[in-house]
Amino acid sequence: MSGAASYLMRRAAQKERVRILYRRALKDTLTWAVHRHLFYPDADALRERFDANKNVEDIETIDRMIADGESQYNKWRHPDPYIVPWAPGGSKFTRNPEPPSGIEIVYDYGREDH
Repeated sequence: MSGAASYLMRRAAQKERVRILYRRALKDTLTWAVHRHLFYPDADALRERFDANKNVEDIETIDRMIADGESQYNKWRHPDPYIVPWAPGGSKFTRNPEPPSGIEIVYDYGREDH
């Protein structure tokens, strides 16, 4: 693989890691500040932190900054993140699951024809 191709692949991987880190941090910010009037200033501050470093060109510096950002994110993650109730891990997830196929449900209990 040529030097330019490996450089482009590494930069693409870095962009993906930054995108994933930003999205996780933004969702976690919403967990810390559940009301929107508290969330918006925190989201703006987070975006400013990411935008302050978007023009860095050195690959090694970018890798170090991503690693620092991921470690800082892991350090400040919410211990009990908000999960939408009907999503996996939510309080309503599979609360009323579909009955398995082959099971007959009788709605007129006691009035069946024998």
